[in-house]
Amino acid sequence: MATFIKRGEFQWQAKVRRRGHPIQSKTFTTKADAEVWARMIEREFDRDGLFQNRAEAERTTLNAALDRYATEVTPRKKGAAQEMVRIKFWQKHPLASRFLSTIRGADLAKYRDDRRLAGRAENTIRLDLALLSHVFETARKDWGMESLNNPARNVRLPSGSVPRDRRLQAEEYKYLSAALLASSQPIVKDIVDLALQTAMRQSEILHLSWERIDFDSRVIFLADTKNGESRNVPLSSAAIVTLRGIVRPVNGGRVFNLSQDRLIRVFQRGCEIGRAKYLSDSKAAGIPPAVGFLDNLRFHDLRHEATTRMFERGLDMIEVSSITGHKTLSMLKRYTHLRAEDLALKLG
Repeated sequence: MATFIKRGEFQWQAKVRRRGHPIQSKTFTTKADAEVWARMIEREFDRDGLFQNRAEAERTTLNAALDRYATEVTPRKKGAAQEMVRIKFWQKHPLASRFLSTIRGADLAKYRDDRRLAGRAENTIRLDLALLSHVFETARKDWGMESLNNPARNVRLPSGSVPRDRRLQAEEYKYLSAALLASSQPIVKDIVDLALQTAMRQSEILHLSWERIDFDSRVIFLADTKNGESRNVPLSSAAIVTLRGIVRPVNGGRVFNLSQDRLIRVFQRGCEIGRAKYLSDSKAAGIPPAVGFLDNLRFHDLRHEATTRMFERGLDMIEVSSITGHKTLSMLKRYTHLRAEDLALKLG
């Protein structure tokens, strides 16, 4: 049976008791809301197997759920560091103070729209919501909150961002290389070269150790990659020259002792200095500068460029995917940006 107790001027507590079930209670601002909830619980009691205890979901905040998720789930993921950044962001959001059972699809739709207005990329918003969706699914399936609804299922998720097709031009490489060689970390020039020669990911290059390089077979063995599978990366003559030119410690270890943050900062600064030098040279020569020279170039674009060059050199899809580690044609296509004018020349 249900009982209703007035608690203060604007609170009504509903309690539902039934033999064989734990007491269910919840507080509302009006008695009418309390009666609606009590009737719903009683109907579930009446139908065998339908009742689900909502108590835990109604007393667990999103912030607490994110803390537990960060401890139990995130450490097992490849991108644990990146996900922790996303978790900390969510914990600063006003929704973090809400109980899981009170978060609705409309709340996430508002979050999506607010982030769009703030200029965030569609894929960034999608990943934010995907994380929250998995938190709710984990709570429902693994933490005993079977009654919990996943609000992310009730909102239209953004599609992935438009694939980038930025290619590094020969003249851009010339100015970028000069800027990097003159920087405080000239080793970044070698990292850029290795990325262009092997299509390796940024993390794979930064974690590369000398012990993984077989100069006799001209192969790098990557035991731990983003997709969870190992792979062998063949080394071109240019890649061998790049690696041979790097000082190797007697005890081996990492090839590049550089953090990801430092790499990105030096790379971006190299683009800025290279662009400024190019504009200065163009002005001095009286030549109109190329639009977008060394602008909007990201380190990850080098992997796109390297993948495309492999196709241009005549490698087939199977050969390229075995080098880059792409599992599907659709993903490999996102990393391939063949020029229409080059294809026209092949057609004759």
